[in-house]
Amino acid sequence: MNLLEDRTLLAAPGRKLYTAEDLERLPSDARYELIRGELCLMPNNSAEHGFKTATLTIHAGYFIEENELGACFAAETRFTIEGNPDTTMGPDFAFISKARLTSIPPKGYLRMAPDLVVETRSPGDKRTAFALKISQWLHSGVKVVWAVEPATQTLTIHRTGELPHTLTIEDTLTEERLLPGFSLSMRRLFRPI
Repeated sequence: MNLLEDRTLLAAPGRKLYTAEDLERLPSDARYELIRGELCLMPNNSAEHGFKTATLTIHAGYFIEENELGACFAAETRFTIEGNPDTTMGPDFAFISKARLTSIPPKGYLRMAPDLVVETRSPGDKRTAFALKISQWLHSGVKVVWAVEPATQTLTIHRTGELPHTLTIEDTLTEERLLPGFSLSMRRLFRPI
């Protein structure tokens, strides 16, 4: 099964494949991604999705900025991670290390995979599509994906070439390889308001 089988496609059979440049020309309120040239609707996010994603990214982003480790990118910033046909996806949060990112283009998408991606599952996200999106990120060269599941109060760490590791509310998230010294209690991430 591929990611296209579980996502809403807007391209009719027999139509041309879209490019990242085509995606950039869509209206600014367009919520689409490209998966191997196919235009796919991004799922709507819930309030809980936004709250958990913001909590995690505030902590990680502050740590990254304070330690001058690289650049952070907000939700739905698009990254073109495959070409010909293009795959352009927007994670909930992304980080690229200072060693890999020399400049940020004033227009267009970054044509590279981030080092770290956060994906938070909304109630409307199908489990298969969510898992396949994580797989797509890892296949593109992302080193680590933090997959947040608010419904089960878990965060699963996915690394290229390693088995996933799931944290519960009793655990602490660390990332020594990319963010040495960073830690966040899962109890803090999954706290009620």
